[in-house]
Amino acid sequence: MLARYILILKKVLGSKLPARQELLLRMPQGSVCAEIGVYKGDFSEMILEITKPKKLHLIDPWKYQSEATYRQALYGGISRGQAEMDAIYDYVCRRFSKALNDGTIVIHRMPSEAAVDCFPDSYFDWIYIDGNHLYEYVKKDLELYFPKIKAGGFITGDDYGVKGWWNNGVQQAVDEFVKYRRLKLEVLGSQFIIYKPEATERGGLGDSENIKSQPIAGVSLHRKSVWRH
Repeated sequence: MLARYILILKKVLGSKLPARQELLLRMPQGSVCAEIGVYKGDFSEMILEITKPKKLHLIDPWKYQSEATYRQALYGGISRGQAEMDAIYDYVCRRFSKALNDGTIVIHRMPSEAAVDCFPDSYFDWIYIDGNHLYEYVKKDLELYFPKIKAGGFITGDDYGVKGWWNNGVQQAVDEFVKYRRLKLEVLGSQFIIYKPEATERGGLGDSENIKSQPIAGVSLHRKSVWRH
C-alpha cells in the first residue's frame, strides 16, 4: 500500500518527492540489503514496503552512550539510559515479528564493525548507513562495507550535508571516500548514493577496490563531481 502511494506521489510531485522515498524507489526490488542504525525501525518499514527485499539485515547495538559527545544523540543525552534502548530494541522485534519469523528480516544487535564479519564479500545489493554520524565511524562503515557490496551495487545513507552534533562528519567521510576511490556520488537532499562500479570484462573493479581513503589536509571534493537532483 505504501509503495503504491509513493508511486502516485512521484507522478504528482515529481522532483518534490521526499528524498528518502526517492532514494528507495531507485533501489532494486527483491534485493539483499542492510540498514546500519535502526533506532525504532521507521525507515526499516519504508524499506520493506517500497523495495520488497529478499533479505533485510538490521544492524544496531541499541546501546546508550553516556559521553558528553553524544548529549544531543537519540542514543545519548536525548535517551533516558540503557533501559530505554533495551525497550526500543524489544519494540523493533515486536514491530517486525512477522518478517523476522519468515526470514525476511535478520536483526544484528551489535556495532556495525562487529556485524561486518557476518557477511561474505559481494553479498549486499545495497546498504543504508545511518549509524554513528561522527566522521571516524562513518569512514569506518564505508571502508568495511564497501567490499560487501556487489559490483554495480550501492552504498546509501542519511544526513549528508547536515551539520548536527556530529560536526558534518557524514559529508566529510563520504566526500573523502568517493574522491580517493574515484566513485560516483549522487546527492538527493540529505541522502547520498555511492555507486560501486560494475565488474569489468576481466571480472575486476579497476583499482577502486584497493584504494584506501586517507584524510589529506587542505584537500576537498570538487562539487562538479557530485551529481545532484
